[in-house]
Amino acid sequence: MNIYQKIFNLNNKIVLITGSRGLLGEKILKTFRKLNAKIIAVDYIKNNKEFNFIRKNRELSFNADMSNTAHVKLITKKIQSHFKKVDVIINAHQIKPEGFLSNKPEDLNEDIWKRIIDVNLTGTFLSCKYFGKLMFKQKKGSIINFGSTYGVVSSNYNLYNKLKFGNPIAYTASKGGISSLTKYLATHWAKKGIRVNCLIPHGVANNHSAQFKKNFEKMSPLGRMMEKDEIIGPIIFLSSDASSYCTGTDFLVEGGWTAW
Repeated sequence: MNIYQKIFNLNNKIVLITGSRGLLGEKILKTFRKLNAKIIAVDYIKNNKEFNFIRKNRELSFNADMSNTAHVKLITKKIQSHFKKVDVIINAHQIKPEGFLSNKPEDLNEDIWKRIIDVNLTGTFLSCKYFGKLMFKQKKGSIINFGSTYGVVSSNYNLYNKLKFGNPIAYTASKGGISSLTKYLATHWAKKGIRVNCLIPHGVANNHSAQFKKNFEKMSPLGRMMEKDEIIGPIIFLSSDASSYCTGTDFLVEGGWTAW
């Protein structure tokens, strides 16, 4: 094994992925399986609110609500009994409840605000708090939180021109909080050997309308939306020893969206 193969090697690494059934989460999950990692997959099935898990030789999968402290604690116990530790935590979960696409802050239902903040921001904090502690003993680990360009800059109303939806203020607030949480943990846990970074994708193609794609292409420096495969290089980099001197960063994978 040469130096390049060694620093990117994820063989037998224990990787926890929240939001593992999502557009990017599922792609990441399948990739890490191919890289021979041991997987802990977490997601929430709306019509199945009961906490449960399935155990296979190299994989644990959970139905759990990341905003529920009891659920996160139960997952932590299962990890301790099965794998003993975790090497990489990828927090890719988020929620888009009914009414999510209301883009006027003066009209946004407060229950929707609370649910988005609870899952996106509080859920990421709980993951870092409880799963992150599993990294303390080995004094090494990588935590990758998923942010958004809308945690770096405001959502641009022009993107939603001629459309009946937009991006709600709660999503922006939650993702901005995740970026700040990442920086805080990165500085406080650096001496524990734990790196914490925020991966920021943007505009992932997912059967969007022709009008939305037209708006996006006009506003993006690269002139197109992101393909889900384009998350793989950055996620491998941040998960592996190739990024051993990276912590506290907003790692932008957004086609230059915030560079205008």
